[in-house]
Amino acid sequence: MAMTKKPVTGMKDILPAEMQVRDYVINQIQETYKSFGFSHIETPCMENIGNLSSKQGGENEKLIFKVLKRGEKLHIPEAQTEEDVVDCGMRYDLTVPLSRYYANNSASLPAPFKALQMGNVWRADRPQRGRFRQFMQCDIDILGDPTCLAEIELMSATTTLLGKLGFAGFKVCFNDRRVLKAMAAYSGFEEKDYDQVFIILDKMDKIGMGGVEAELLENGFAKDAVDRYMGLFAAMEEGGDSLGCLSEKLSGVIADDVIPGMQTIIESVKAAASCEFALVFDPTLVRGMSYYTGSIFEIKMEELGGSVAGGGRYDEMIGKFTGMNTPACGFSIGFERIITILMEKGFQVPQAGAKKAYLIEKNMPVEGMVKALAEAKKEREAGVQVLVATMNKNKKFQKEQLTKEGYGEFKEFYRK
Repeated sequence: MAMTKKPVTGMKDILPAEMQVRDYVINQIQETYKSFGFSHIETPCMENIGNLSSKQGGENEKLIFKVLKRGEKLHIPEAQTEEDVVDCGMRYDLTVPLSRYYANNSASLPAPFKALQMGNVWRADRPQRGRFRQFMQCDIDILGDPTCLAEIELMSATTTLLGKLGFAGFKVCFNDRRVLKAMAAYSGFEEKDYDQVFIILDKMDKIGMGGVEAELLENGFAKDAVDRYMGLFAAMEEGGDSLGCLSEKLSGVIADDVIPGMQTIIESVKAAASCEFALVFDPTLVRGMSYYTGSIFEIKMEELGGSVAGGGRYDEMIGKFTGMNTPACGFSIGFERIITILMEKGFQVPQAGAKKAYLIEKNMPVEGMVKALAEAKKEREAGVQVLVATMNKNKKFQKEQLTKEGYGEFKEFYRK
């Protein structure tokens, strides 16, 4: 079979200029989230196929890169089902692995536990701008805290990070699955139909209220229920105070603490804001993961034309492993999308210190080589980044390339 120099479709080689930006962003992520009390952890890149296929990951479960059994366990000729040849897969996100991690290690972890994870995930998806089949994810999660303080900390930490990276004017959209269900119940939809209703609602930003209404009717839902449902959105739009409107309309349908809790989250995050952004209640926000049980949120940026981060509360996932539900809430940053925006903007990593390049003439005698390396060592001990390289024949071009990488000073060593 012929060799190919191109990477697998949906995956990419990362050149030094981008890697420098990625390293900088990773460092900012670690420093910012550490300042909020999050602890850095790591989980394996592969998980048991039963964990990945537990109907917790929504559409992502259709995109799993599955791994064949090894050695004596692999009997392809006798295989009758996929389970006969597959026992694990590449993780498609970091939430399912975190839930397994916590279930396995909770006795050794503080409560509540604030976790930071960064690592590659894999999805057999259709590649497009800012979306790959292998990509870095960055998640923060708070496990063991049932109060709205978890949501407040997650939003505050993530907006602080984006501010440090130079982003402003973005929108944080906020909703709650309990609000979605209460609106559907109030309107007269049957509980078994909620998911289909929400899938149609999720198209609101693309097809508008008229489009959502038409599609609900086309799918056979009763006109009275559809009219009452659309009436809720119209009332919120006319009244201005959407949460206040829902609090009145949904009285007796939704738990008394849900909407006041949402108001607390919004007011607290706004008060603690360290950069300019809009935090808005969005009654059309759905998010596709079936594991969400409460609050859900997304960060949207005009530069990308979509979301760059999202998350929510998933109080029942850990219980799938332990038999006992554990409060859990998380926020996932679209690391690759943020990098895409920064690279397209021509983002330059701030230089923490001097960068020098020592260029050594070819065939340098040992005495001259030792002298150059000794000087480089002394400079590094003083905090200077020093690159030692053989001098190219086209020295001018070599210096131009190094200048692009941030080297501002050159020293040349010649044979005597």
